Amino acid sequence: MKSTELYFERPETLNATMPAEARGLPRDEVRLLVSTPSGHTHARFVDLPRFLRPGDLLVVNRSATLPASLPARNMDMDFMLNLSTHYGHNLWLAEPRWHSNQPGPLPLVAGQAFAVGNELMGHWVAPHPGLPRLWFAQFANDVTSAMDKWGAPIRYGYVNEGYGVEAYQTIFAAEPGSAEMPSAARPFTPRVLQALQARGVGLAEITLHTGVSSHEVETADVEQQTLYAEPFHVPAATAQAVNAARRAGRRVIAVGTTVVRALESAWSGEEVRACRGFTRLYIHPGRSVHTVNGIISGLHDSMASHLAMLYAIAGPELIRSAYAEAVEEGYLWHEFGDSHLVVV
Repeated sequence: MKSTELYFERPETLNATMPAEARGLPRDEVRLLVSTPSGHTHARFVDLPRFLRPGDLLVVNRSATLPASLPARNMDMDFMLNLSTHYGHNLWLAEPRWHSNQPGPLPLVAGQAFAVGNELMGHWVAPHPGLPRLWFAQFANDVTSAMDKWGAPIRYGYVNEGYGVEAYQTIFAAEPGSAEMPSAARPFTPRVLQALQARGVGLAEITLHTGVSSHEVETADVEQQTLYAEPFHVPAATAQAVNAARRAGRRVIAVGTTVVRALESAWSGEEVRACRGFTRLYIHPGRSVHTVNGIISGLHDSMASHLAMLYAIAGPELIRSAYAEAVEEGYLWHEFGDSHLVVV
């Protein structure tokens, strides 16, 4: 598939500039676009249970968001350091930016030292070979205390102001590790969970610690885009629940692209197996999706790799139609925006 097939237009006014709560709405009152092969329906997220069936299985991501954006200084240059993925031994993949609405590249040199706050030292190891806006950074010590002292949630220029890390946590957040919120689950609330339970919808968990946002597909062919490795864990109980649902003909609905990536990484060719590790899996229309029948997600940008995943799950025609509908009806994009349920 040519990457231009991921292109669509929408006005910048459809960026969600603040959380639902700052707009006077409960989290679960954001809008919900429901897309099936039969067409599109408009609702609120609190209505989600009526679009699901008894016996459906929702799989959620229990990763919690880190205050991963840190003030840093490199020689005589101040910049923002957005931590992305921890690979152990204080080695991180990170995105250095001028500030929230101005990305790099910055004039960096491998081996050059930098400081976070006035305590933590690090040095640049090398740029990521496939994503040169990202650099590997080696820190002298653990970064946890630096995040506690100076860190803030990663924020991009379309968000109107800084919000505390609690605005970036989902109801399922349990294990810190994500650079950015697994935002598909943000609209879930206790009343939605209670209604899902009453409806007979099951729940299972994975963990995938998300890195910094997947930006545009930059290659001419979608299949050639590079993604970096992210840590994930599919526990035995979740593998068993997904396999049992599939055998019984019940639907498995992923809450977010991270869940699809984790489950597909755990696919053995016949079933989902419990596993833990790092995944580089890139899901696009040239690769079949085996483990899910649908997805709950936010609305993704034009040319984004996450949009390629939606094409793989539901087909380009349905997703293009849904996004045209979302633009026409004024749905809001990004982590504080509206929600999209796709079931095929």
